[in-house]
Amino acid sequence: MLPKCRKMRGKSQIPLILPLFLLILSSVESQVNPAVCRYPLGMSGGHIPDEDITASSQWSESTAAKYGRLDSEGGDGAWCPEMPVDPEELTEFLQIDLRVLHFITLVGTQGRHAGGHGNEFAQMFKINYSRDGTRWISWRNRHGRQVLDGNVNPYDIVLKDLEPPIVARFLRFIPVTDHSMNVCLRVELYGCVWLDGLVSYNAPSGQQFLLPEGYAIYLNDTIYDGAIGYSMTEGLGQLTDGVSGLDDFTLTHEYHMWPGYDYVGWSNESFSNGYVEIVFEFDRIRNFTTMKVHCNNMFSKGVKIFKDVQCFFRSDANEWEANSISSTLVLDDANPSARYVTVQLHNHMARAIKCHYYFADSWMMFSEITFQSDAAMYNNSMNPPQPASVPTTYDPTLKVDDSNTRILIGCLVAIIFILVAIIVIILWRQFWQKMLEKASRRMLDEELTVSLSLPSDSSMYNTNRRHDSVSASEQESNSTYDRIFPLGPDYQEPTRLIRKLPEFTAQTVGEEETGSSAGKSALPASADGVPHYAEADIVNLQGVTGGNTYSVPAITMDLLSGKEVAVEEFPRKHLTFKEKLGEGQFGEVHLCEAEGVEEFLDKDLILETSPGQPTLVAVKMLRADANKNARNDFLKEIKIMSRLKDPNIIRLLAVCIAEDPLCMITEYMENGDLNQFLSRQQPEGGLPAATLPISYTDLRHMAAQIASGMKYLSSLNFVHRDLATRNCLVGRNYTIKIADFGMSRNLYSGDYYRIQGRAVLPIRWMSWESILLGKFTTASDVWAFAVTLWETLTFCREQPYSEMSDEQVIENTGEFFRDQGKQVYLPKPNICPERVYKLMLSCWRRETKDRPSFQEICQSLQSESGLHEGPL
Repeated sequence: MLPKCRKMRGKSQIPLILPLFLLILSSVESQVNPAVCRYPLGMSGGHIPDEDITASSQWSESTAAKYGRLDSEGGDGAWCPEMPVDPEELTEFLQIDLRVLHFITLVGTQGRHAGGHGNEFAQMFKINYSRDGTRWISWRNRHGRQVLDGNVNPYDIVLKDLEPPIVARFLRFIPVTDHSMNVCLRVELYGCVWLDGLVSYNAPSGQQFLLPEGYAIYLNDTIYDGAIGYSMTEGLGQLTDGVSGLDDFTLTHEYHMWPGYDYVGWSNESFSNGYVEIVFEFDRIRNFTTMKVHCNNMFSKGVKIFKDVQCFFRSDANEWEANSISSTLVLDDANPSARYVTVQLHNHMARAIKCHYYFADSWMMFSEITFQSDAAMYNNSMNPPQPASVPTTYDPTLKVDDSNTRILIGCLVAIIFILVAIIVIILWRQFWQKMLEKASRRMLDEELTVSLSLPSDSSMYNTNRRHDSVSASEQESNSTYDRIFPLGPDYQEPTRLIRKLPEFTAQTVGEEETGSSAGKSALPASADGVPHYAEADIVNLQGVTGGNTYSVPAITMDLLSGKEVAVEEFPRKHLTFKEKLGEGQFGEVHLCEAEGVEEFLDKDLILETSPGQPTLVAVKMLRADANKNARNDFLKEIKIMSRLKDPNIIRLLAVCIAEDPLCMITEYMENGDLNQFLSRQQPEGGLPAATLPISYTDLRHMAAQIASGMKYLSSLNFVHRDLATRNCLVGRNYTIKIADFGMSRNLYSGDYYRIQGRAVLPIRWMSWESILLGKFTTASDVWAFAVTLWETLTFCREQPYSEMSDEQVIENTGEFFRDQGKQVYLPKPNICPERVYKLMLSCWRRETKDRPSFQEICQSLQSESGLHEGPL
């Protein structure tokens, strides 16, 4: 096993050991995370044997099913069916038997290249899957589409995320064509073993939740793959897709799905017996230890976790056992957060479980249900014989005698202890290496420490800077982007196109485990001595709550430090918690009501508040256990925010820093962020101008305000680095103010690309030089503004470059660098005039000096819309 793991997962010790260790732990937790469950399952690596790969037909022995392995040139280079594929008769398929159930999140396809001798590929394909080999199900995405786009040539690999993922043992790839043609196919599957063993659940169909505002929240199981009527039978769906719902069920993790999509919910009024019954069927008799149910608990809307649960067990096709398990929960009326509820099953042996979940309030909503179980040791006679013609997911290797079991368990325990010891040694060495490195740097850079005391004390910013150089060999050996497959042989990497992002990016965009490096100006140089990211040296401010706050040039910091801006202490008792907006490594962002905050405002600031009503504010709170660097950053952020005064920038109102936890209080706009605001305005049938609640003139007005706010920041040489609709707040009369909460919100986690498990980057909004060279300037903010403008004019209906994977977005930036006409631009929105689209394209020019300034953008948008500068 170990040599195979080394081949699949990397060259160093940690990539080898950690996945194996996590795999062992996952057998205990048995909860699937689609973000990490992406391991190749053995087509390209040869771990799936030839006899488990079959097909409907084959052109010849040299194009048999066994040659349909991704990135392999065996035989004549691929699987090819006997006859051309006809668009009317989709009868040809390549089938893979994984022997046991798997959770499949990604598929890869390739055509027949055969060293340049083949030119056959599948332009489109469908996937059918089965858990038992008898009932086949057609996969469809979350919007109901069954056909996936395939290859455009015979040699490139195309990866397609399966959203939702598939739980199956058998998969069939079915080529689809729009005219009769020859196709050939090579494939790979990515995922992990389905340890729950759950093959179906039967439950009542989800229902609609009507909000007081008048619109409905649909809580039905949209991706259920069984029969759906009054109840759902013989299938799996959203309760097993690996996605846990948010605290607020009216929102969703899934991009641009309707409110409530993550949850399946039921109303107490529809169940006279007071409970919801769900029956779970498994692949074999199992020894169950616990059941985990992820429940919503938004009790302000009448939703609570279940108060009681009663579970019955069945070992075969006979009646349910008389003995059942009951569990009563202690309800939490103080915390509205969604959470996992663990129910102990006390090692019951069963092949099916029936649970009654009793209502504690008007509604009950589940997003995930998982089971932890051990392999059941039992005699062969306990299972009824299976018909020979029906394949089963039962694995006979699990039936071992008791003596072999003890040996196996002993070996596993020994392996775990060895792996833990190796990991501890490696981490211990790395810890002391970092400590020694920090100690040496601290001796050289002691003056770089930023100290900011309470408002009554003075502050000092030292702008002494040090340039760290990175050798070309180090950059080559530490690739930032871990790809599922290598770049093609035709990809020419330019010498200055360094794949390794500078250390600056990881420190300031993501939150490091060791704390913030804000206040240091680390400038890694490229091979030719040119700085990687800025024409001016930058003192960076890391958002302790996960937000990406503004990057500030050192010269500007010196100018600002000479002027004291008083920020008053606000009484904590006048803050009332409403909901949590987001969180990061060192802190949280809360939506609160503030009483009497008007007394703390500058005379030039008027808040949107109804007479006699508390004021909605956003409160950034630093956790009390945050380290010294994080506290230093937080106080420094207060210092910077206190100097930003513009009608289109969120203002700092007051602080609570007399005692822990430290808090800063900023404006919050009553309509929330622009992304969600525009998404709610989208009409059902498209974008006909006559039915839009918001006119194109309104959209231009919003965009002009964003440009005006960015013009103010650029005049101070501030670089925002995360401009997007999620970071713009909307008030009355479509007033827009730029903020920085987006990165800290789980709702927008899909907008950020994680680098080596640490830093996160909004790559779909970033310029090519920011992604490839780590260069962040006002010109890169101009690029992001054009993407934000595109979002606005499409009513935020889809993510930028939604048809591309994150890896393909990064590859596209390489085309912008080469500038050979192969780069892909965002398309012109339907309601966007040609003049405005040309403005977007000018913001996406390769050379930064050729892009317009924010002043020019403001002038262009205001002349286009006839609006005056600033909000109405």
